[in-house]
Amino acid sequence: MADAAARASRAGAPDAVADERRLESRSIAAGWIGFAVGLVAGLVLLAGDARPIAGPGSLALPAAAVAAVVAAAAFAVSTLLHRRGETAPMPEWQRLVSNVSGVALTIAFAAVAALGVLAGAEVLALGLVGFDALPIFGAALTAVPSAGGAWLAFQAGATLRTRDLATLLFVFLTIGTVLAMLTADDARWWERNFSQLGIGSGPGAWAFNGTIVVAGLLVVVIGLYVGRDLHRWLGDAALPRIAAVVVGFAASGALLAGVGLFPLPDARLTHNISAFGTIGAFAATAVLLLVVLPERPRALVLTTAGLGLGVGAALLLWRPLGLINAAALEVVAVGLAFVWMTTLVRTLAALVPGDSRPAGTRTPLHPERGAASGSTAAPGAGRVGT
Repeated sequence: MADAAARASRAGAPDAVADERRLESRSIAAGWIGFAVGLVAGLVLLAGDARPIAGPGSLALPAAAVAAVVAAAAFAVSTLLHRRGETAPMPEWQRLVSNVSGVALTIAFAAVAALGVLAGAEVLALGLVGFDALPIFGAALTAVPSAGGAWLAFQAGATLRTRDLATLLFVFLTIGTVLAMLTADDARWWERNFSQLGIGSGPGAWAFNGTIVVAGLLVVVIGLYVGRDLHRWLGDAALPRIAAVVVGFAASGALLAGVGLFPLPDARLTHNISAFGTIGAFAATAVLLLVVLPERPRALVLTTAGLGLGVGAALLLWRPLGLINAAALEVVAVGLAFVWMTTLVRTLAALVPGDSRPAGTRTPLHPERGAASGSTAAPGAGRVGT
C-alpha cells in the first residue's frame, strides 16, 4: 500500500506542476487582455482635453470603473473555467450557497479594483499638484490597474481559499479607509470615531460607507467559506451546528453593512445598534465556533480568549474610564477581530482537506431526514476521508 501511494504521489506531482504553469500562463494572458481593454477604454472615455488626476472631472472615476469591470470579468471567467463542474454533484441548497458566494466575490473584486484606483489617484495627485493628464497618459493609468486587477482576479478565481478571503477583507478595508481619510470633509474626524468619515455628501463619505457595506458582504462570504471548510472536515452530521456558525457570520456581516447603510446624521440609533451589534455578534460567533469544533486548537482558543479580553478592556477604557475615544475603541476591536480571523482561517487551512465535498443530504438543518439514498454522510471519527 505504501509503495502504491508513493507511486501515485510521484505521478501526481508532474500534473500539479503542469496545472500551475497552465494557470500562470492563463493569468498572464488575462493581465495582457486587461491591459489592452483598459488602454482602449481609457482612450475612448478620456478623449478630449487634459484632466486632473483626482477630484471633480478627473480621470480617476472612469479609470476606476474600467478596472472594476475588468477585474470582475476576469474573476467570473476564471471561476467558470476552473470550477464549472465543482457544483454538479451537490444538492440544490449547497449549489445555491456556492453560486451566491461567487456572485458576492465578483462584486467584491470589482469594488477592490475601483477603490484601489481611486486611492492611488488621490495619492498620485498629492505628489503631482496642478498636473493635468493628457488622454494618452490617462489611458495608461487606466490600463495598468486593469492589467493588475485582471491578473489577480483570474488567479483568485482558480485558487481562492478561505485564508485568501481574510487577506482580501483586510486589504479592502485598508484601501477604503485610506481613501476616505484622504477625501474626508472633516479633517479632525479621528477626535470622535470612524463613523465621522461617513458623514456628508462628498467622495470621502460614499467611499467610507461603500467600503463598510462591501466589507460586510465579504464577512458573510467568509462565513460561507468557513462553513464549507467545516463541512469538509466534519461531514454532513455536523451541518446543523455548522449552519449556526454561518448564521453568526452572516449576522455580523449584515450588522457591519448596516453601519455604512445608515450614516450617523440620517439614522443615529440604527447606526449605533449596527456598530455595537457587530462587535457582539462577532464575539458570539467566535465562542460558538469553539463549541462546534470537535478539536480545539490551542492557538485558536487563546486567540479567542484574547479577543474577548481585549475588546472588554477597550470598552472599559472608553466607558466609564474615558481614557480612549470611540475611534481608538474601533481600532482595537477591528484589529483583534482580524487577528482572530487570521488565526481561524490558517488553522482551518492546516486541518481541512482541500477537495470539494458534495453534501449527501437535501437539507442542511435536518440531515438525518434528507440524506440521499446510499449516502455516507458522516465520516468516521469526524474526519473527511476516514
